Amino acid sequence: MNNFVVRTITGVLFVAVVVTCFLKPLAMVAFFALVTGMSIWEFTGLVNQRDNVKVNRFISTVAGVYLFLAFAGWCMQVVPSAAFVPYLITVVYLFVSEIYQKNDDAINDWAYTMLSQMYVALPFACINMLAFRYDAGETKYGLLLPLSIFVFLWCNDTGAYLSGSLLGKHKLFPRISPAKSWEGSIGGGIIVCLIALLMAYVDHNNVLENFGATPTGLTTLQWIGLGLVVVFFGTWGDLVESLFKRTLGVKDSGNILPGHGGMLDRFDSSLMAIPAVVVYVMSVTM
Repeated sequence: MNNFVVRTITGVLFVAVVVTCFLKPLAMVAFFALVTGMSIWEFTGLVNQRDNVKVNRFISTVAGVYLFLAFAGWCMQVVPSAAFVPYLITVVYLFVSEIYQKNDDAINDWAYTMLSQMYVALPFACINMLAFRYDAGETKYGLLLPLSIFVFLWCNDTGAYLSGSLLGKHKLFPRISPAKSWEGSIGGGIIVCLIALLMAYVDHNNVLENFGATPTGLTTLQWIGLGLVVVFFGTWGDLVESLFKRTLGVKDSGNILPGHGGMLDRFDSSLMAIPAVVVYVMSVTM
């Protein structure tokens, strides 16, 4: 019971912080830059526990945070594309430095170092492409698209848990996540489709205009499609992190969030969902 109370309090606070950060563009950038750094630090710490792996945690983390900030500045039109050059130089350094480290397996080090950037840093950086839009000679901030990803993920998790608890009989991926069922996934998807209708209403009627929600240009059907993209890729993101933890032999990626594990545990679904949403939105609005 105590663990349930802790999980509930932590979950409510977590949702409140995430929602609040989207109210101001600089707060959003600062929050997800912090999340990026903490997630990479967590990831590199876990992989460094493997045999013959020695990833430079500090430089990998700094590089990932810099990539996020460079994306944010570029999307806000406050820095040129040349801002990415220091990041590219850092990536080259991480490769070349292995020549001098005399580690047992340089390939492992390179692979896990680049994975920290591709799996964690780049997806978080992509959220800036949803939050900022250059239109009519000025940069506009819109909270609805990036916020909707997390709203859909939370609703999908809740719907999947309730549906799975009541109806779950057919396992989705028993080898990786025995608790997930097809019935739960379908139930979560239905809930998200209903929430997508609500998000479309909020978007089309400028309900959150006073909070920085600019029109997205998505139709109601496209909002439903967006919700389904989040459901599919969010589920895959969750399964990918589950496989990652099973491979490493750990239950949680960390313990920074009481009752919920680490940062990767909380943002695992979004790491696949965010890039997928960027591709979807760009495809339907071009």
